Amino acid sequence: MIRQPAAKYTAFPPVQLADRQWPSRVIDKPPVWMSTDLRDGNQALFEPMNADKKMQMFKMLCAIGFKEIEVAFPSASETEFGFVRSLIEGGHIPDDVSIEVLTQAREHLIRRTFESLKGARKAIVHVYNATCPTFRDTVFNMSKAEVVQMAVDAVKLIKAQAEAMPETEITLEYSPELFTATELDFAKEVCDAVTEAWGATPQRKVILNLPTTVEIATPNIYADQIEWMHKNLARRDSVIISLHPHNDRGTAVAAAELGLMAGADRVEGCLFGNGERTGNVDLVTLALNLYSQGVDPELDFSHINDVARTCEDCTQLPVHPRHPYVGDLVFTAFSGSHQDAIKKGFAVQKPDALWEMPYLPIDPADVGRTYDSIIRVNSQSGKGGIAYLLESGYGVAMPRRLQVEFSSTVQQLTDESGREATGADIWALFQQTYLRGDGAIGYVAHRLTERDDGSQHIRLVVNIDDHEHICEGSGNGPLDALVHALSHVLAAPVSIHHYEERALGQGANADAIAFAEMAAPGVAGSVFGVGVDANLTTASIRAVVGGVNRLIARAGDGMLRRGSAQAAVA
Repeated sequence: MIRQPAAKYTAFPPVQLADRQWPSRVIDKPPVWMSTDLRDGNQALFEPMNADKKMQMFKMLCAIGFKEIEVAFPSASETEFGFVRSLIEGGHIPDDVSIEVLTQAREHLIRRTFESLKGARKAIVHVYNATCPTFRDTVFNMSKAEVVQMAVDAVKLIKAQAEAMPETEITLEYSPELFTATELDFAKEVCDAVTEAWGATPQRKVILNLPTTVEIATPNIYADQIEWMHKNLARRDSVIISLHPHNDRGTAVAAAELGLMAGADRVEGCLFGNGERTGNVDLVTLALNLYSQGVDPELDFSHINDVARTCEDCTQLPVHPRHPYVGDLVFTAFSGSHQDAIKKGFAVQKPDALWEMPYLPIDPADVGRTYDSIIRVNSQSGKGGIAYLLESGYGVAMPRRLQVEFSSTVQQLTDESGREATGADIWALFQQTYLRGDGAIGYVAHRLTERDDGSQHIRLVVNIDDHEHICEGSGNGPLDALVHALSHVLAAPVSIHHYEERALGQGANADAIAFAEMAAPGVAGSVFGVGVDANLTTASIRAVVGGVNRLIARAGDGMLRRGSAQAAVA
């Protein structure tokens, strides 16, 4: 870093906006949400999602409640083009969902984009071109008039292509790239030319997306820019102002909230802030911020753990443990005074009353979290380093979320005994909690085979109510086959959110230990199962069965489907 940064960097000039209104406004309704997880989010991944992962993500976004989803840049590659076709031809797009596709303002790319959309019920075609001085002068060597003409020509072509495809309802979206670095009067000029070329009306609105392609100023300046456009755009009643904040300065959420206060109607972003460089605005945080203020975001994050684990699986990016609302530690108190305040808050909180809880801005139960991990011990509170003692003394290196889960059990032990727990105490409690094998379903034996198509088949023998049952299942791996096999004795499907395995000790004769994080519909939160065995596959089966047993203990025996599996031959 240089000692005089002003010699190299200059502050962004403030907007001369008389009588700005946004500081006194509140957000009292949700914006139109647009997820760009499958486009902006995907292109930012070290390993972009394959078609199966993109489809998994798409279906989850639909289940959450997104009605507009940017699915691809179809002219960029055959992979992107093929994914759009698979969505349309496979009938995967709900009737109330519009897919969105991105294209540059170039004729051959626009035509290729429309080829990808054939047969779609409705779609948003998102076109952009660079408008700011740096790109006009340095990158493309174009005049303002040439930039405007480029945008208008693209829009006219899109209009003609849309008219030639009457079976598809086409909405136009236009983005002046690096809007925040573009002179406001010129941004207005380009946008007005676009809406005129399209023939925008209140019945056929244009989405004008005003992005912080790179976040270069404080959120209040972005709000001023949005309010200026909101007040000065021609045909404002025929325009949807959209925000696309990036997080280069770490203030994307604030920029989006202030932009909505300034007159915007729509927000583009990604779950958990994925996207180019520092990411797009985090739609989960935005939505739950609204929820915490009593506004229905019209997105359903009732099972936020499921959403987080799916995103982690699809993107191979971890959700930070301190991430607002969803991180593993956000409903955890380390400080003794915090723990005491939370306990007292729960003691007086009424189920039908306004939420007034120390240190907890929302009820964890509203997002499918449990209270089990709210009070946690660590070395700071004098109750011992649980994870350290188990790993150093017994070779058990617990996954982070299991540490959170198990710590509440240790907390209960120390509270009831009134003394500190030793390493031996913690190990005994760990065995009792996870390894005793006395749940509703008892593991007896299994046989695993591989079929000619590469799939795995399992023949699983379990004990339920002192009767042996044979369950069989197939899948793309042992765990997938196991879950399908267990479905014969379960009334509700279970899923494996996370799985880890490692050696328990050192040497060729060391046992294997497996950890499986399990969840089921209608059961709050997730639970862990742990399995130990000389055989790794057996350890993994014991872990899954143990997790299922703990789900049953939480949900009740109604999860068991008795009498439906084949009786085993003695």
